[in-house]
Amino acid sequence: MKDLVRPVVAGNWKMYKTISEARNLAAEVVKQAPAPSLATIILIPPFTAIQEVKKTVSKSGILVGGQDLFWEEEGAFTGEISAIQLREAGCDFVLVGHSERRQFFGETDEMVRKKVQAARQHELRPIVCIGENLEDRKNGQTLNKIKSQLENGLFNLPEEEFRMVILAYEPIWAIGTGQNATPEQAEEVHNYIRQLIASRYGKNVSACAIILYGGSVKPANAFSLIKEKDVDGFLVGGASLKAESFLEIVREASRSKEG
Repeated sequence: MKDLVRPVVAGNWKMYKTISEARNLAAEVVKQAPAPSLATIILIPPFTAIQEVKKTVSKSGILVGGQDLFWEEEGAFTGEISAIQLREAGCDFVLVGHSERRQFFGETDEMVRKKVQAARQHELRPIVCIGENLEDRKNGQTLNKIKSQLENGLFNLPEEEFRMVILAYEPIWAIGTGQNATPEQAEEVHNYIRQLIASRYGKNVSACAIILYGGSVKPANAFSLIKEKDVDGFLVGGASLKAESFLEIVREASRSKEG
């Protein structure tokens, strides 16, 4: 896959949208989306709607991802989905280690590592989520948590594979709580992530790394966040469920990069 145009804005639809609803939402996004030269848009529908969304966006330049995967190619793993199946359904990307997977389904850094490896074996680009909860933030452990997640979940990858990973910083305490990370708080963590990448893979890889912000992004705060030096785009949750709000975020992100 060719290099992605920044900003990168991914919409995670979570467990929302039937197949027909997903098709309609994707069609609205296609109709109103800015030119692919201005931003990379990734839609991440539920598994049942991937193929329909892929068909809907196929001529638009908009890309499609899955919300999770299992690390085995096939087997008696009821309810799971493999990288092969996601690829055949039309995915180019896959979310790994989302905060909800970690919180509600016990996903660990070791599981993230295995899922990332499985994704790369089948040429899926993982969007790997990392971030701290409120207790970590209050105890001053944010950066230590980030470092641990990167070292245990990703830094085993060889450089050429790590280059294909997109990172998404999710301050869990700012997701659906009414609290928002300030642009300065987001930048502090994004900059620290970039420093860790530089120490492991070198400054060139660090400079090229795509680091998204994913903590209750809305049209109202998108511009102030994207202006930060190390914020390369967004992983959008609730605001991606309506084309109007999602595309306003895309436009705000694109506007910030003008000049």
